[in-house]
Amino acid sequence: MQTNEKIQIQSEEIVPTAEKMRQAGRLLIMIHGHIENDGTPVVTYDYDDGPNVLSYEVRGHATVPTISHIYDAAAQWAERDVAELVPITFEGLDCSQRLFMPDNLLSGEGQITVTPIDVLRKENNLDS
Repeated sequence: MQTNEKIQIQSEEIVPTAEKMRQAGRLLIMIHGHIENDGTPVVTYDYDDGPNVLSYEVRGHATVPTISHIYDAAAQWAERDVAELVPITFEGLDCSQRLFMPDNLLSGEGQITVTPIDVLRKENNLDS
């Protein structure tokens, strides 16, 4: 049976924790990010620990350091995904290109705007 252990850490502990996990041979499972109802940003890093998942949670920081230099594409894609959908920045991460959403699809606050498809197609030069 798999268990999940949540561990609260500070922003400055993100990189040392990732380095420790990598050195121990722990896989990075996923990076999650969301904004609480009160506006608090939350980033969670899930690592494999055999039958368990270790979830390191950072609260209250809209900018956190990238761990893509430690976990390569496993971290880069998850960080870019979070950064594209939630107003959380991963310092040192190249987000110059979007993964899947055009720039004009977001309101600027990580919220998807409702725009008619014909308008989106025209704005993104997809009309034939």
